[in-house]
Amino acid sequence: MSESNTSSQKDLAPDGRKVTEVAVGVMVQHDGRYLLAQRPEGKPYEGYWEFPGGKLEAGESVEAALGRELHEELGIDVTACQLWRTLEHDYPHAYVRLFFCKVTDWQGTPRGREGQAIAWQTLPVDVEPLLPAAIPILEWLEEEERE
Repeated sequence: MSESNTSSQKDLAPDGRKVTEVAVGVMVQHDGRYLLAQRPEGKPYEGYWEFPGGKLEAGESVEAALGRELHEELGIDVTACQLWRTLEHDYPHAYVRLFFCKVTDWQGTPRGREGQAIAWQTLPVDVEPLLPAAIPILEWLEEEERE
């Protein structure tokens, strides 16, 4: 995995709030299915489906954060990922900068280690509701499939 440090991008959202940087894994199986996870109880948007990942810690690269988060959440070790797209989204509880990485290889079998449901999906997905920031990602994946 290549290392890219984004911790220097600690700018502010248009409304002055701190930008929360998040590494997100778009896990792709060889048959083209994508992994979505349901947000656990007690978190904002609990029960919504999203691509798994989590916040970058100070000084942490996107790839390192993603590896740590996917190990914590799913019990896997990422062995191949590439930064794919970046998206900013303004939620009521946080302004986030999402670094989406395509994860194409890992060790272990993903399982919800935090009690969350997970589902391998094809397009169009059949789980709902979707986290608002996941919708553009599904649209980008659909565009890629058409190319």
